[in-house]
Amino acid sequence: MSLRSTLAATAAVLSLALPVAASAAELKVAYVDLQRVLLEVDDGKAAKARLQKWLEDRQKEIDKEQDALRKEKETLDKQASAMSEATRTQKATELQKKVMELAQKYERSRAEAANKERQEMEPIINRIDQVIASIADRDGLGLVLDKRDSGIVFALSQYDISNEVVRSYNNGKKPAAPVAKDAPVKK
Repeated sequence: MSLRSTLAATAAVLSLALPVAASAAELKVAYVDLQRVLLEVDDGKAAKARLQKWLEDRQKEIDKEQDALRKEKETLDKQASAMSEATRTQKATELQKKVMELAQKYERSRAEAANKERQEMEPIINRIDQVIASIADRDGLGLVLDKRDSGIVFALSQYDISNEVVRSYNNGKKPAAPVAKDAPVKK
């Protein structure tokens, strides 16, 4: 390759790279810990408490049935020697069927819990997204990343807008005016 063609190729690459580098230098980025925000906003705390109570009630019900089955098995074990083979097999089969039904009930309960959590959290997540969009628009942020799902290994805390998202969400208002660049960031 001649010197002239090398210089032309280099100039072409630089002419393409400079606008990208300039726009990247102007790109304002922030991140938010969505999981933490979801757990700290008032609606998220209330939803989590409702879900926890529902789960505890379901668990108590399952534990009660499990204890009843355990007692039934103990009774069967104690009386097994006095039963005929056919009766013992029938009782054991019935007990096994009840155990399987309880396991299925537990699995249905888990699926119901996941569905209930999704229903409870979806409107909260949508509102959090609106708050984040409002903050990003106000501050001219070109990119807001989720701390956990974005692959961020390290970022300066000054780029974390999680606290502001929680405050804005709980206040139910539009986000406050942007903080001056030289002003210390409050947490």
